[in-house]
Amino acid sequence: MNDLLPGAVERWQHLEATVHRVLAAYGYREIRLPIVEKTELFARSIGTHTDIVEKEMYTFEDRNHESLTLRPEGTAGCVRAGIENGLLHNQVQRLWYGGPMFRHERPQKGRYRQFHQIGVEAFGMEGPDVDAELILMNARLWRALGIDELVLQLNSLGTPQARAAYREQLVRYLESRRDELDEDSRQRLAKNPLRVLDGKNPAMQEVIAGAPSLLDHLDEASRRHFEGVRATLDAAGVRYAINPRLVRGLDYYTRTVFEWTSERLGAQSAVCAGGRYDGLVEQLGGKSAPAAGFALGLERLAELLSVPAAVAAEASPQVYLALPGSDAERPGLLLAERLRDGGLRVECHCGGGGLKAQLKRADRSGARFALLLGDEELAKHCVAVKDLRTDAPQHLVAQDAAADYLKQRLSASA
Repeated sequence: MNDLLPGAVERWQHLEATVHRVLAAYGYREIRLPIVEKTELFARSIGTHTDIVEKEMYTFEDRNHESLTLRPEGTAGCVRAGIENGLLHNQVQRLWYGGPMFRHERPQKGRYRQFHQIGVEAFGMEGPDVDAELILMNARLWRALGIDELVLQLNSLGTPQARAAYREQLVRYLESRRDELDEDSRQRLAKNPLRVLDGKNPAMQEVIAGAPSLLDHLDEASRRHFEGVRATLDAAGVRYAINPRLVRGLDYYTRTVFEWTSERLGAQSAVCAGGRYDGLVEQLGGKSAPAAGFALGLERLAELLSVPAAVAAEASPQVYLALPGSDAERPGLLLAERLRDGGLRVECHCGGGGLKAQLKRADRSGARFALLLGDEELAKHCVAVKDLRTDAPQHLVAQDAAADYLKQRLSASA
């Protein structure tokens, strides 16, 4: 679990604000969910034999001896909230949420035990059009963020019935090559054999490559659905790679699944992943409702992001108000308030000290101008304006006119 310090936070703020604008453009509304849920919710939704439930959840017993878990992902909680509040039955809902998630994983670059996601969920739409729209939304977001190297991987898992038939063939194949399986794959073979296809061990790649393809075992309805998604992406010019080994780590997915990855991130390459989960609402006790969505990994996206200079500048004050002499402290604080009323970002010096030290702090603040309010300026009801970024001469300006003067100077240099 890590801290986000000033400097990094501005990048996150830019990322989050851009995501919010794109989601609003598609009609998605925010829902805010608790960080802690009943453990049973994740066991029922994610799957009892997944790595997340078996190894990675932060689970504890509260004072009423009820098992609770810090959320490892957001979809289950969003579905639970939708069912409890009557949002899903015979309704179309476009929802998003954000915040920290928790998994007890081995920390490495791009993988933390507390990490942050923005999740997007669409309920009540069963056609391939919404699957494609979610991916088009991703593509628009990458353009808005100036990220152009992401690769889209696409697959279909079909229906649970088709997947069960495929599972039998996959198990027979893997059993025939049991001696070549690593320990992880042998455990998955007994509990969740499709997850063997997601293995990253280089020694296992030949075995995985030889496995039967799930795409060859799709039911006809799932095949048409997948063709519909692909046709829309083709028409929109969104490039993708079919990856028949893409199975995702959560049991609730059906039909379309996808991931956006970057080679710049090393082993933890996925920055966005999602798909369709038509059975989850009913599985968690609601009336059957089609659903699809995705989650963005904010830590990994932030790694790829270059913050525009204008955004970075907004994190700094425009004006630093230096107050040499104790008589200037109270008038200086009041002047700073008037300047802020005028629309300026002002850092006002506090804590005393000489003028030289204050000007050093003004320079480090990133401000364009330093305002000096000493005894002489107080007597004249004016302020000295010093340009910290050029050699322009210092000016005396009436306090009442300072806000307009500074805004004109800032506008002229923009």
